[in-house]
Amino acid sequence: MQKLVVLNLDGDLNQGVKVTLEIGAEGDRASIEVQGYLTPKPEIIADYKLWRTTYRSLANFRLTPVSINVGSSLNEHLNNCRKLNNKLSQQMNSWLNCNSFRPLKEKLLKQLTLNDTVRVLIKTSDTWLRRLPWHLWDFFEDYSQAEVALSAPEYEYLPKSKTDIIKGKVKILAILGNSQGILIEKDRNLLEMLPDAETTFLVEPQRSQLNEQLWEQDWDILFFAGHSSSLEDGKSGNIFINETDCLTIYELKYALKKAVSKGLQLAILNSCDGLGLAHQLEDLHIPQIIVMREPVQDLVAQEFLKNFLKKFSSGESMYLAVRESREKLHGIEDQYPCAVCLPIICQNPAAVPPAWKDFFINPQIETSKLQVNKYRTPVQFWWRSVQVVLLSSLIITGLVMGVRSLGLLQPSELKAFDQMMGLRWEEKPDSRFLIITIDEADIQYQNRMKMNMRWSLSDQALAQLLKKLDQYQPRSIGLDIYRDFPVDSNNADLANRLQKDKRLFAVCKVSAPLDGAPEGTPPAPEIPEQRLSFSDFVADDNDVARRQLLHLTPPLTSPCAAEYAFSLQIALDYLEAKGIKSYINPEGNLQIGNVVFKQLKSHTSGYQQVDASGYQVLVNYRSLSYPQNIAQQVSLRDVLNDRINSELVELLKGRIILIGVIAPTTTDYWKTPYSAKVVPNQKLIPGVFVQAHMISQILSAVLDHRPLLWWWPTWVEGLWVWGWSLLGGILAWYIRSPLRLGVAGMIMLLSLSSICFGIFTQAGWIPLIPAALALMATQVAVVFRDVRNR
Repeated sequence: MQKLVVLNLDGDLNQGVKVTLEIGAEGDRASIEVQGYLTPKPEIIADYKLWRTTYRSLANFRLTPVSINVGSSLNEHLNNCRKLNNKLSQQMNSWLNCNSFRPLKEKLLKQLTLNDTVRVLIKTSDTWLRRLPWHLWDFFEDYSQAEVALSAPEYEYLPKSKTDIIKGKVKILAILGNSQGILIEKDRNLLEMLPDAETTFLVEPQRSQLNEQLWEQDWDILFFAGHSSSLEDGKSGNIFINETDCLTIYELKYALKKAVSKGLQLAILNSCDGLGLAHQLEDLHIPQIIVMREPVQDLVAQEFLKNFLKKFSSGESMYLAVRESREKLHGIEDQYPCAVCLPIICQNPAAVPPAWKDFFINPQIETSKLQVNKYRTPVQFWWRSVQVVLLSSLIITGLVMGVRSLGLLQPSELKAFDQMMGLRWEEKPDSRFLIITIDEADIQYQNRMKMNMRWSLSDQALAQLLKKLDQYQPRSIGLDIYRDFPVDSNNADLANRLQKDKRLFAVCKVSAPLDGAPEGTPPAPEIPEQRLSFSDFVADDNDVARRQLLHLTPPLTSPCAAEYAFSLQIALDYLEAKGIKSYINPEGNLQIGNVVFKQLKSHTSGYQQVDASGYQVLVNYRSLSYPQNIAQQVSLRDVLNDRINSELVELLKGRIILIGVIAPTTTDYWKTPYSAKVVPNQKLIPGVFVQAHMISQILSAVLDHRPLLWWWPTWVEGLWVWGWSLLGGILAWYIRSPLRLGVAGMIMLLSLSSICFGIFTQAGWIPLIPAALALMATQVAVVFRDVRNR
């Protein structure tokens, strides 16, 4: 009997591992699930590192195009390598026999017989757990029909889209890369001798050639032989496709995804150190991957390939073909120690391992003929009604999603967004901020003190303010005020302060001819470029700031050349002091620490055909009765006159201080999603408070795990809308009374709104207006057809 055993490992060797054991028949859901625990065992890592160092001192690997010299006698190295491998085996089995894991092992042995064919999947994301030679577990000594594979905890299966034509050949794309110092001609000969196979060889290809082949042809198997290596983190690697080009898997990302969608099922990397490469291939959802765990010598790679292809093409299952071919390597371990440890399968759990015949036989689906004449009239009526409901729901869903994609539903969806934003429960102000405000009274105060006013904040007042702030020891000071003029010549100390104080950040405005601001605003001359940022906001058609612009490329003619937003620069400065870094992840999104800031696209939930230039994210405003209550505030004159509460002074150390103008005469006022619910004279709030919300969003997401706004992919939104459309059609077909149907429709709309709002409280923005339209429209369509046919 065929069985599937899954070990979900959550943890690592240093802290311990939570284990979930799943056992079931192949192709069925797991019938048994048991929880357990593996105790910390960091000694295994130390033993593995020692074994690996000794093993890698051997020569002639397919690792890099550079030979490796043996530092001492060969026999000494071989014997030492074997001893260390035996020690590693003992440590692993001691670990896997600990008391907290023994009940799982006993349950496993109880559910299997010695004749069962067993696939064992090790699902983990921990690099060291993936590196372990799991075949050394004594379980596999007793079960000769069992083999182990690695699997990622998160996976997705992309179904192949093959034609209905029965193929006569297995299509293989074989890449023969850089062969300096190694012999890969034998690999080619083995592939050429395969029965019922059509192999296309790319010998030291250019990247463009490889990319074209993956895009244009349908492949069953992808093969690589040559030099390769993985990075130390075990999550990425390189293949050397020719003498000059070294590629990562992600550099072939879209071509490989296309190949998977067209039927690619198996990737064989008969090259060195493939676990990092396998990790990247798993991310692309390639169903089956065979790699070498560590560097591999020519003869080992060729022997494994020869035996595997022979067994697999003759009809043996892929797992057993790998096991038998791997164990056959034991015969050459007198010269090549630990060869049996090298081959490993990496498996997408959602895919079924193929047999050789599955590659070139595409089973035809037999459909039984419907004998309509044997149906009775009620059945015919029922079937016609089902057809009406299904067809109506599909047509209306298509129409609604089409109208939505044109942006015609965007105004109503954004209003619904604002309503849900305003209904969320109250949050506390962000205690990491202090906002120093400049109102009309502060401007008049400066005039009374005969300060040289050139706008809202004089040089004298700014110099005094910065000097006062020194005693509070803030972490960052953000000056959200344009200063497109130099410091007065009488204030040399201020100019020096602006130039050298690394805590101080200032703003300028990027020119935007299409948005009515063709000139922009230059930056303060004294502040270095690295502490300058743009203050530009992105407002929707109704002047509401719902989006946060983090990065843009200024026009060449713009007087403000800053590429990063004021809010982002302040937040990153605060986080870097805590040792938290930012970078662009492989998907192209900004990641700060462990938090990914998903970029807004032109079609994102309620936004359709919106200008998404630059790097934009949705703003998850802090939920407050009045958005200007985002943080504690003091006026400029109170700071200058030392009228700050003593308790507040104690709390200011390490805070972010924002300085901004809130006088009504300024043009820096904005609407927010909360503007719809507040009193008329508070619908607009000063820009410094919006900046505080945006900075708070970044800090809260990274430090407090406050969720960022998220949304579904378009296809999931389409299924969601279709589900509600279908529900509306079923209600209309089942409930014939107009009054009852109306009541049922209202209940469904209330349920839909409640579900959408409930998900919105968890930061999810899912379609409300399109689903409501589809629900009601399908009801009307089904009722109309029913009335017409009476």
